[in-house]
Amino acid sequence: MPHSKTQDIRKSPYQVQVLDRALAILETLSQQGPDLSLADISEKLQLHKSTAHRLVMVLERYKLIEKNSVSGRYRLGLKLFELGTKAVNQLDLRERAHPLLESVVLETGETVHLCIRDDFEVVYLDKVEPSRSVRMACSVGRRNPAHATAVGKAMMAYLSDVEVEGLVRRHGLKPLTANTITTLSQLKAELAKIRKRGYAIDDEEIEVIPTVTIVLLGEDHKPLMKWTANNVWPRSWKIGELNAERGEVLIETLELSYNRLLYQNP
Repeated sequence: MPHSKTQDIRKSPYQVQVLDRALAILETLSQQGPDLSLADISEKLQLHKSTAHRLVMVLERYKLIEKNSVSGRYRLGLKLFELGTKAVNQLDLRERAHPLLESVVLETGETVHLCIRDDFEVVYLDKVEPSRSVRMACSVGRRNPAHATAVGKAMMAYLSDVEVEGLVRRHGLKPLTANTITTLSQLKAELAKIRKRGYAIDDEEIEVIPTVTIVLLGEDHKPLMKWTANNVWPRSWKIGELNAERGEVLIETLELSYNRLLYQNP
């Protein structure tokens, strides 16, 4: 008999069966998705198909899951991302990360941001700048379109093609400068480059100062956290001068800072 999450749930002394089952559906989609049919959900959780159908209807109504209108398959909904984002904002992440952002600035001489992705926008939670004349005009709390920023593209690079296509379909690719990516094919090609080299570049796609974002990956090849270093250099430099050696230095510095954040005492 296949392992059932509902069997694990029954071991708890506190049970609200309908809620337990609904949450089990979310866990199953998270762990065995990215999308599943109603029959898949029913089989994996050993639920009668009519019961599974009632549960997914409620979850869909609250936007906790979404149904693909073509395939009829279900996946996790953006409401979960919204709730997760709010949960992150309620944690002390900014307070704990700030000293480490300062450390990265001292070691690299570059501007560093703490960021999260909110749907098709990037939200800047914190910012530390070096003491030099060239600085980014981006302020804490500001939102920028993900497709036109290095940090946004770095985060999107590790989404599935279906997720990227959905974001573009809903929001479009608005041109902000002559260099902004404006087609889905261009965006996918750029995201592929980011995955290969480990960092993203904004070549004056949103403003006149180019930036680069380093991506930290876990063992599952997905971003470890929703924060990343944005590095700004004088315009007299060229994008091509961010060579592999300098990129490796920046990556190593950010990895060290991430590990400090991960293992420091709360």
